[in-house]
Amino acid sequence: MSNVINIILVHGFWADASCYSEIIPTLLAEGYEVIAVQNSLTSLEEDIAATKRALDRIEGKCILVGHSWGGFVITNVGHDERVAGLVYIAALAPDVGESMMDLMSKYGSPSPHFQEQNGFIWISKAGVDEVLAHDLSEERRTLIHATQTPPSVSLTAVKATFAAWKDKPSWYILATDDKAVPIDLQRELAQRMNAKTVAVRSSHFPMISCPKDVLEVIRNAAAGSQ
Repeated sequence: MSNVINIILVHGFWADASCYSEIIPTLLAEGYEVIAVQNSLTSLEEDIAATKRALDRIEGKCILVGHSWGGFVITNVGHDERVAGLVYIAALAPDVGESMMDLMSKYGSPSPHFQEQNGFIWISKAGVDEVLAHDLSEERRTLIHATQTPPSVSLTAVKATFAAWKDKPSWYILATDDKAVPIDLQRELAQRMNAKTVAVRSSHFPMISCPKDVLEVIRNAAAGSQ
């Protein structure tokens, strides 16, 4: 096994750490140490702090894995010397000074399924069914809707202050049937960072619908970031 045995998983909008439940048991069985971060999605600073707390719990190097908004977080945290490599899953990977809005606005307007209330963005059941998780079971889609963690509206405009992918080896999993982060944007980001790229036929949650493919990329990152 690679010398890099620590894997830190960072989730995105409307999810929580349990979105990685399809891959965590296998990683643990293979001898990796795994921490799945629980983001508050209230501010970039809070989510960065949550990932840094996870980094403080490990010994040695780690691979940071970010899904969706989680990619924004690991891009800002990944400059830490304890981070050996970065894995992006249908994720945002900003450059310094870029926001989510900057990246997404080139590819259309927000879905009508997003509902702002009290400064947070909720997603409707139809949104989960049609935008986030159309290839998952009805039971899983219902669970995602019921347990969603709504993000603060402010997260769409906050600017990245670091771009760790410029200095760290990076991998990108393209979700070709994604209706949340447009596939053209995913390809653009993966190419810009010169990431080792794998495409899977998946909605916005490849780690649920295509866990074997995601596991293989994480293993390759751990082996290739020594």
